[in-house]
Amino acid sequence: MGNDRSTIRVKAMLVAPSADGMSHLVSVNAPTTENPRGYHRLIGGSVELGESFRDAIVREVDEELGARIHGLEHVGIVENIFRFNGEIGHEIVALYSGSLDPAPGVEGGTLTESDGSAVPVVWRSFDDAGHGVPLYPTGAADWIRTSREGREADHGPA
Repeated sequence: MGNDRSTIRVKAMLVAPSADGMSHLVSVNAPTTENPRGYHRLIGGSVELGESFRDAIVREVDEELGARIHGLEHVGIVENIFRFNGEIGHEIVALYSGSLDPAPGVEGGTLTESDGSAVPVVWRSFDDAGHGVPLYPTGAADWIRTSREGREADHGPA
């Protein structure tokens, strides 16, 4: 069953850095009309009615990865207007940063979607210029860079 894209959806997503601080966790998604090589997406999902952004990202990470988030910090809001197999979609995404416990190994792993399907997750380099596979939500790259720069300022270069 596909997602209803006829309304603006509200999401919470996580920039989850690797232990060495060189990459962050993303899901690997199948090709679409717009992205024939597939695309990467930050970890997270929809905010349920009556749920805060913060509670949603904690729940989503637990449901999808069976993990907790340490050092959870709100880093910004992104409006994501996109096309998915020709249909327009619109999301308002609250971005958070924090580390996962447990984190997937260096080879990545899988997350479990609400329908029970398994989706691969991989570590995507923070320095992803010329990666060739887009990262969604669109506009998150600036916040990801800011999040990483903030961690470096607090803890030194990775």
